[in-house]
Amino acid sequence: MATSRSSGTPAWCLVALLATVGCAGPAIRSQSPEVEALVTLDADTKLVGDYAAAYGTNPLRVERSALVTGLAGTGGDPPPSSQRQMLIADMQARGVAEPNTLLASPTTSLVWVRAYLPPGVRKGDRFDVYVEVPADNGTTSLANGWLMETRLTEMAVLGNRVRDGRFLGLAEGPLLVDPVSGGTLDPLSRLRARVPGGGVATTARSIGLVLTPEHRSVALSKRIGDAINKRFHAVIKGSKRGVANPKTDRFVELEVPPVYARNLGRYIKVVRCVAVVEPPAGRHARLELLARQLNDPVTAPGAALRLEAIGRDAVPTLLKGLESTDAEIRFAAAEALAYLGESVAAPHLAEAASQLRSARPAALAALGVLDDANGLDALQSLLASASAETRYGAFRALWHIDPTMPLVRGEKLGDACALHILDVGGPPLVHLTRSHRPELVLFGKEHPLADGLRAEAGGAIVVVVDDGMATVSRFLPGQDDRKVRVPATASEVARAITGIGGTYPDVVQFLQQASSTRCLTSRLAFDALPTEGDGRQSVHEEVSGRDRELADEAETAGVALTEES
Repeated sequence: MATSRSSGTPAWCLVALLATVGCAGPAIRSQSPEVEALVTLDADTKLVGDYAAAYGTNPLRVERSALVTGLAGTGGDPPPSSQRQMLIADMQARGVAEPNTLLASPTTSLVWVRAYLPPGVRKGDRFDVYVEVPADNGTTSLANGWLMETRLTEMAVLGNRVRDGRFLGLAEGPLLVDPVSGGTLDPLSRLRARVPGGGVATTARSIGLVLTPEHRSVALSKRIGDAINKRFHAVIKGSKRGVANPKTDRFVELEVPPVYARNLGRYIKVVRCVAVVEPPAGRHARLELLARQLNDPVTAPGAALRLEAIGRDAVPTLLKGLESTDAEIRFAAAEALAYLGESVAAPHLAEAASQLRSARPAALAALGVLDDANGLDALQSLLASASAETRYGAFRALWHIDPTMPLVRGEKLGDACALHILDVGGPPLVHLTRSHRPELVLFGKEHPLADGLRAEAGGAIVVVVDDGMATVSRFLPGQDDRKVRVPATASEVARAITGIGGTYPDVVQFLQQASSTRCLTSRLAFDALPTEGDGRQSVHEEVSGRDRELADEAETAGVALTEES
């Protein structure tokens, strides 16, 4: 290995100082002639990110005034407002004869519904819905309510009036009043709720690249598209073709390859690292420089992205990264290899998910694209982890790979939710979701309920446990009482609750009460999915400065970019 004569410092250490954020490339020159030449060549290489910023990578807010029914006398007649006028107009359009009478009922409430369509959402995809009672409404609780079908649109204030935009989704379903804050003294927590997976997108959202003003031309737009298509392909409408479609002199539309479908942020970063201009015979020298950068924990993440953007030619370099004694370097190399289809990365990603908390979300996401024996074995090994985040993240990855896999397949509890019982080791864990989809996951087969428990499951169902058995009773005015007696376990009681007409929020309420009274000894966790709150950048955060301004401009312009074609 060459060294710098002036300081005796290894050349690769100097190279480690050269990379800047993202894929912008080195900014400081080494005194080593060898490294000097490599850096000069790298500076002459122009990447997609040098010409364009990401478009369509922000969540898109949609909202609407809506009606909640089924409240147990906790509703209220809303005061006059634009929200009330909007809801009445919607009800009249649906043929409701006396909307004002319905709104005055204590069993109903006006609410404001909002949701966020994720980047790259496709028609038919489901998303979470958030519900809140407006101020001075009179409603005291949304518990046990049902959100009636609501058409969600973009909203904008124009001329002191709220205007509807495009119709982009439908929302409906039982309300889950926040089970985490339900035990607090905050009265407003009863006026907020969610419908996990309760929205359905009615249209797709495009993502792409918008060229900076100084680089806009038809020729460059096409050149960028050609460079991306040499690296990325996908089956689109039954035929395999490149993912980039230059639509105008300033916009290149992108399809998302299946391997990146659940990690759009990674895809955008890698696309921006694709070389558009590369000096003759420069690929070998670039690989040498990136190998040096991969060998230092500071520059390894950026180097791995650029190597991933190169594609198969970079695999040998990344494989050498797996031999490093540094865990961060091994992880960076393994993550890139996973998206290149190299399942040899699986054990290294499992190691990162277990031991590097900051890397856990990305490690599990990368494992989720390895659907061969190595990837599945690595994920299954994480199901017995002591960490709830690691266990549930591994379950979610396995379920997305193959929801029919016996280990994670589960069963449907009517229309209420899914129940998954995983026969795995590790401490007993009961996991519930407030997002994604209504779902109960039991890690381990034994989750007994203690005698003496009396808990509610919604406004009409009561569960009483004695002598190792649970009596689940439903009481509704004007109907015969219903009772079911089942073994006192979390799974059997959940089946009983939904079997006599209970909903997912009813199951959640019961399990939370059982846990809070210490009659459920298994740990109860909500939404224990690793998040990107560890300093890693989100899809939109990976652009900065002028790129961010450009991306914001593009988001404001909306579909105008694609309509020009």
